[in-house]
Amino acid sequence: MSFTLLNLTIPFSSETYPHHSIPNTGIRFYSRNRQFGFLRDTEASIAGNSELFSRTKRCRFAPMATSMELPLLPFSPNEVLVPSESKTLHLYEARYLALLEESLMRRSKLFVHFVLDPIIIGDSSSEPSFAARYGCLVFIESVERLEVGALVSIRGVGRTKIVKFIQADPYLIGAVVPEQDMLSEDLSGLSSKITEVKEALHSLNSLEIKLKAPKEALLQTHTANSLAWTEKEPSLDCDSAFIPSLSERVSFAGFQPVSGSTESELMNLQSKKLRAMELKDTLQRLDESLELNRENISMVAAKLAIQSLEMQ
Repeated sequence: MSFTLLNLTIPFSSETYPHHSIPNTGIRFYSRNRQFGFLRDTEASIAGNSELFSRTKRCRFAPMATSMELPLLPFSPNEVLVPSESKTLHLYEARYLALLEESLMRRSKLFVHFVLDPIIIGDSSSEPSFAARYGCLVFIESVERLEVGALVSIRGVGRTKIVKFIQADPYLIGAVVPEQDMLSEDLSGLSSKITEVKEALHSLNSLEIKLKAPKEALLQTHTANSLAWTEKEPSLDCDSAFIPSLSERVSFAGFQPVSGSTESELMNLQSKKLRAMELKDTLQRLDESLELNRENISMVAAKLAIQSLEMQ
């Protein structure tokens, strides 16, 4: 199997656009930009995708006829985006603005947000190599033009696999196929768990909006925002195979940051989001979402108790 290394300057992001620029990247971010070696399989599959066709009986991969050619935007592992999640990017370098225009020219307004995951290929390799993983189809919800660049609000739709790289310059374009969970046989258990998760998310949101925050801070309601999106059937100009089922969408909605989270809590959330993207069992992801959000409810309740004591 032959591979080609392609050097790229990879952008990094945060949940919302930060307040300073990093030179030589197309997006404003907190993290330093780094040069990565990007691994590409010339046989139409990338590292980590060798099981793509052997797993079709177990997982709901759509046939290759449903593949789409879309712009690809790479991020670091701590910037994984899950379906239903929203994020705001500040694009300002020419190549990323060109990617934006390409996406907007398409009626679908879609591109793929994916993670470059470090891998090791022998001890003789002098440069780090990365595999494309955790692909998430995203929809551009809004664009605000600025004097320098544009603020772009995106929404995660569903998981994808990159099966072929078509273009590298000035930005990546690839062929992607949808990836969905295994079909569950326990429909009653699934329905019951969805109800539990929704109730937990509503309870968390009710507590979260009571937290005291600086006047200039935005009201933090990530979970409510994501849940509201999941409950609507997305109307997108793409094959329906790219849109996850309602149960799968709900299973991702709870993997959102909570107001006032510490750095360690945010790091813990990132690890849970990576696992959520890997799971193929909706019921298992719902269980893990429920556990996470019960922990969040307890955490926010404790912060509210402390806040109440401070106000006395």
